[in-house]
Amino acid sequence: MTIALVCFEDNLSFLLTILKIIQMNYISHFQEFTNLKNHFRKHWQERVKVHFDQAGKKVSRRNARAARAAKIAPRPLDLLRPVVRAPTVKYNRKVRAGRGFTLAEVKAAGLTAAYARTIGIAVDHRRQNRNQEIFDANVQRLKEYQSKIIVFPRNGKAPEAEQVLSAAATFPIAQPTTDVEARAVQDNGESAFRTLRLARSEKRYRGVREKRARDKAEAEAEKKK
Repeated sequence: MTIALVCFEDNLSFLLTILKIIQMNYISHFQEFTNLKNHFRKHWQERVKVHFDQAGKKVSRRNARAARAAKIAPRPLDLLRPVVRAPTVKYNRKVRAGRGFTLAEVKAAGLTAAYARTIGIAVDHRRQNRNQEIFDANVQRLKEYQSKIIVFPRNGKAPEAEQVLSAAATFPIAQPTTDVEARAVQDNGESAFRTLRLARSEKRYRGVREKRARDKAEAEAEKKK
């Protein structure tokens, strides 16, 4: 490895040399980007994908559903789904179908997760119950489902049963409705903003205030000794 040492007589020659090196590097860097071969003639007209078979695909999907329903009859096409609240503050007033029942809901309905999956019940071991109202509704939903299904024996003649194409249609999820009576607005002197801020402050400083009260009680106990 060779190291070249250059001696400069004054600062001016040093600065001129540095500027020349920077200029040469800039030109070489600029040439790298100007010599790119731009490719715009890609003949996109030859690769346009159209969907003129939408109507035919719709019929095909319908026929596939009918064939599957006939194959697994009298089992329904879909699984029984739980009632869940939609996430975020914007949508949590609505209920919708969830992925699967929790293990606690299945256990409260008198079932096991393995057996529930064999009779058309969706089970999600990751979901957690954080709402007692939804928990009770799902347990009741499972019990209603058990009261209406007919489990065929593995061996022997199966009893006659009416075929149900969709469990979701048989057990629909209804939006809860609340009737609110119209009344005059009353000014009781309370501020909603102040109430919210007090609740926020109480939650934020709860630990600090508990520690302060605990230290005060310990100090008073020390004084009594």
